[in-house]
Amino acid sequence: MARATRQFVCQSCGTVYSRWAGKCDSCGSWNSIVEEMTDAAPIAPGGKSLKKGRKTNLVPLEGTVEDSVRLASGLAELDRVTGGGFVAGSALLVGGDPGIGKSTLLIQAAAALANKGEKVIYISGEEAIGQVRLRAERLGLSKAPVSLAAETHVEDILATLKAEGRIALVVIDSIQTLWTSAVESAPGTVTQVRTCAQALIRFAKETGCAVILVGHVTKDGQIAGPRVVEHMVDAVLYFVGDATHHFRILRAVKNRFGATDEIGVFEMTGDGLREVANPSALFLGDRTGDTTGVAVFAGIEGTRPLLVEIQALVAPSSLGTPRRSVVGWESNRLAMIVAVLEAHAGVRLGGHDIYLNVAGGLRIIEPAADLAVAAALVSSLTGAVIPPDTFLFGEVSLSGSVRPVAHAEIRLKEAEKLGFKSAISPPARSGSKKISGLAHKEITDITALVAHMAAPSS
Repeated sequence: MARATRQFVCQSCGTVYSRWAGKCDSCGSWNSIVEEMTDAAPIAPGGKSLKKGRKTNLVPLEGTVEDSVRLASGLAELDRVTGGGFVAGSALLVGGDPGIGKSTLLIQAAAALANKGEKVIYISGEEAIGQVRLRAERLGLSKAPVSLAAETHVEDILATLKAEGRIALVVIDSIQTLWTSAVESAPGTVTQVRTCAQALIRFAKETGCAVILVGHVTKDGQIAGPRVVEHMVDAVLYFVGDATHHFRILRAVKNRFGATDEIGVFEMTGDGLREVANPSALFLGDRTGDTTGVAVFAGIEGTRPLLVEIQALVAPSSLGTPRRSVVGWESNRLAMIVAVLEAHAGVRLGGHDIYLNVAGGLRIIEPAADLAVAAALVSSLTGAVIPPDTFLFGEVSLSGSVRPVAHAEIRLKEAEKLGFKSAISPPARSGSKKISGLAHKEITDITALVAHMAAPSS
């Protein structure tokens, strides 16, 4: 018979210790190590395992591969992020801040899939059935044939799912509320989350049912629980956005069946989440011709072009160390752009406070935004106005040169479609086609950008 053993597990990172400690040496968190009970494997006298392994058949690398069956959810933005829909037998982990709209998104996806004739089950561990029904009624989805349950015991959930026969999609909201009798610890602990997730993933692989697990996030924005759960699932999606804004962004950080650089944009309304077909309209502010410190950046998120407004404020500082406040961009990247402007273009920013913001709360990670950031900084410092029908993109190097970026043609076409007339960018690569409706100003270094903005015609 298996003997239960005691171990001490960090609830933040999952590191196992033989005794209690106040601080975890792996992640540095305090008072996160909790004692848990685990079942040891049965050992026979002499130290040998009671169960012998069996031989596994080996197959060659070459062979026929069956295409993965996908279930289109009916929400185009969600299908874009997942790579075309939910793959049968896959497990997805969806994380996001409290109140961001995770449950709303998933109940809408479940209802859309159920209305297409697929069997969908929604299991809530945080809300009662009445609360889920109230949300569905508010969203106008109460007529959708979605089966509901309020349960947290994994063994009961699996018994219910196996008795239902073929199921297309199961939504578990949330994985931190589940518990299993195989582990003697409280729900939400590392061992419970790992064991419950493993049981649900095994069910998905055996039956071909797609399983979506909702995960809580910590105060630093990471999905709570052991990181091993993110390795176990097939896709990890983050639903992000500021609760004070009316839009949300769904981003994939892991996807075994698709790309991880796609985003889905939703707008939060009184009737639930609405898909945004043209997200550039959300991230562009009111365009006027006399606003300084504003530049439009033509970016790429996955395969989707996206125009975003970069806002900068440069003001004389009364402090010994000027402030550098950045929202939506890398602070280290801003420090590099400031240094390049001072060293190669003579733009003195060292004694000024700098505030940089990406409109709408979007977070930009690609270096192609360097040129737009530099233009916004120069505009705020000198008072030079960037025309509202002008956009920029390009990567700035430490030498001050402006390097070409990928997908230039896609950026130009998207801007032209939205009514922009002028582009400031690095020289196009050989073989690239120019857009006839745009006035293209090609610059090779940061000095040329400053000179162009200082010219009277700009």
